Amino acid sequence: MENKITAEELKLVQENQGKMNQALSQVGVLEAQKYGLIGHIQELNKQVEDNKKVLEEKYGAISINLHDGSFEEIKEEVEVAEVIE
Repeated sequence: MENKITAEELKLVQENQGKMNQALSQVGVLEAQKYGLIGHIQELNKQVEDNKKVLEEKYGAISINLHDGSFEEIKEEVEVAEVIE
């Protein structure tokens, strides 16, 4: 007598293994997309920083209202050291 599972059991095992392989493949695709998006975000951050430098050279340190383009100067806070005697 051969040691075999039934044809129905084999089919179920094969289907489950196929689904597992497909899910793992999809995870790989998603990881690749994730790394592509991370690279894109890094490029966008560089563009933002470059543009920020240009605007700071022209206007100084400012806070820009993204809705209407108005801005306010950012005033530097000076720390005052308290002298304790």
